[in-house]
Amino acid sequence: MKRRFGTLVTVCVLASGAAGTGTAQAAPRTAAPQAEIFATSNTAVITDPADPRLKTRLGRFDREVRGTIRAQGARAGASRLLDGVFWSSDLKQTTYERSREFDVNRVSATGLHHIAGVLAKQYHQESVLTFRYLPRTAAGTNAVDIEAPGVDSRRLHDALVADPAVRDELGGGSVTLGGRLILVAPLKDLALARTFVTKLGADWKKARVRYGAEEFVSAP
Repeated sequence: MKRRFGTLVTVCVLASGAAGTGTAQAAPRTAAPQAEIFATSNTAVITDPADPRLKTRLGRFDREVRGTIRAQGARAGASRLLDGVFWSSDLKQTTYERSREFDVNRVSATGLHHIAGVLAKQYHQESVLTFRYLPRTAAGTNAVDIEAPGVDSRRLHDALVADPAVRDELGGGSVTLGGRLILVAPLKDLALARTFVTKLGADWKKARVRYGAEEFVSAP
């Protein structure tokens, strides 16, 4: 497996919900936070889309992670609930995962890395994904955060199964409760990600593409 999020392969991933509530939102945020952390407390491999564990709101997890962010001196912003669909090269099948995306402000690159490491250790994760927003031409920019409306998880699943290139290079993605696809992909794979988004039936002209630096952080 190439890229990992929690216990699974990923491109990355998101969902909608007000901080601490998980309430669905139809519209994307109008302003980007300084950084994001994508994390889960799940340690199981889930292959059944009807598994009741995929209905969890991760409410306690949300509160705990936001507390950890604040305890490390950063500011915890909004949290969004995620439904992820990922391709596992080990299992040779798709896997599913509930997770959350946390906005983080007032944090340095070193501080963000440290927080992710703490979370990886605390929740027994292979790695935790971080994304720092940067200018497109910044020296550290190595990835894109793509958000596009009009996608549901079943469509994402079917498209992922049918596209070996996306499975192998991007690994998967997530859909918000409000029907918004979000992919965090390496900058070099932007063209592949754009093709995949179009195949999903989303309008690329309505997609939001932001640049930055991604990092998969393992427990120290």
